[in-house]
Amino acid sequence: MSKKKIEIQIQKLMSPVREDLDTGSPHKRPVPGIALCLSGGGYRAMLFHIGSLWRLNEAGLLKKLDRISSVSGGSITAAVLGMNWSKLDFDEKGIAREFVAQVVDPIRMLAGITIDISSVVKGLATPNKKISDQVADFYATYLFGDATMQDLPDSPSFIINSTNVQTGDLWRFTKPHMTDYRVGQVASPHVPLAVAVAASSAFPPFLSPMTLKFDDAMWTSKNGKEDLKCPPFTTDVVLTDGGVYDNLGLEAVWKLHDTILVSDGGAGMDAERNPWQDWVMHFYRIVNIISNQVGDLRKRQVVGSFVNKYRKGAYWGIRSDISHFKLKSSLDCPIENTTELADISTRLEQLDSDVQERLINWGYAACDAALRKHVKNLRLSRPKGFVYPHAKV
Repeated sequence: MSKKKIEIQIQKLMSPVREDLDTGSPHKRPVPGIALCLSGGGYRAMLFHIGSLWRLNEAGLLKKLDRISSVSGGSITAAVLGMNWSKLDFDEKGIAREFVAQVVDPIRMLAGITIDISSVVKGLATPNKKISDQVADFYATYLFGDATMQDLPDSPSFIINSTNVQTGDLWRFTKPHMTDYRVGQVASPHVPLAVAVAASSAFPPFLSPMTLKFDDAMWTSKNGKEDLKCPPFTTDVVLTDGGVYDNLGLEAVWKLHDTILVSDGGAGMDAERNPWQDWVMHFYRIVNIISNQVGDLRKRQVVGSFVNKYRKGAYWGIRSDISHFKLKSSLDCPIENTTELADISTRLEQLDSDVQERLINWGYAACDAALRKHVKNLRLSRPKGFVYPHAKV
């Protein structure tokens, strides 16, 4: 697909008149509400987003969120937050007293374990169980137990995004339903939370695909296109990483809410002086270039919408330069240090405690700068310092 065609598709996504895929009704302007997008990016993004959530909680915004849309590594963080929402113990100011115990601590425990290589090894040694199923087992063991999508809160709405390999479109897991607009929907899905997150984070090529089995009778209409509401699309669903379709998790919230907050822990694209010449590695490089272009276009469109005042909100990324926010009171985040953190590979690979804390600090500082620069009505004061002062960034 050419860059021009990709840009046209993104522009259609961002246009003011779009069909609301939740109601099937068109509307010209989004309704008041705050949505948070948590990007993909493996453990790197998972920890960066913890810092973002930490600052949002201090600002009293966490409890005010209407929707949280997540992809891949961001879905790990979002699902832990959603599963433990009722245990956060919000005070009278809307600040969660138990945020560290219920969100930070379990995610940091997972970040100390390598599960991608272990899943590949187990998957290759167990032919009747795919690698993605092994990833789901790890998630269940260390984070989610037997929790299902029905253990998420009614509000805010949590959307765990994956990509349907068969239709090439977005697949969404939510508490009320799971859906692909070309296939239909299944109401009140009891899909294990670990499975939904594994489907969202099934990084190709090694952790992908995730195959789910359903009864064709479970599917109902959803006022979408639904030209594929038939087997095998309804019975043998093949999913891959949500970032293949939308690494920022934008589409699931863009059509509805007028305030969008985007935390982007995604990887950049490194130059290759001597790219591989064999067709397999060459093709892999080309796919990465296309994916990177789609991500860049989405980012430019969302930032452009803020500049043009079509949307309110803020974007902050792991590759941001904090000096570009032009805040005299931003936390000290040297670009050489944050670039080092941004260059951590997109893996589900063990990270040292110090690196974990630096990533969380960076997410916290970037979110703080974006909120204080671009969300004017908050009137936030500068934080006292990093959440892990000794680690810095």
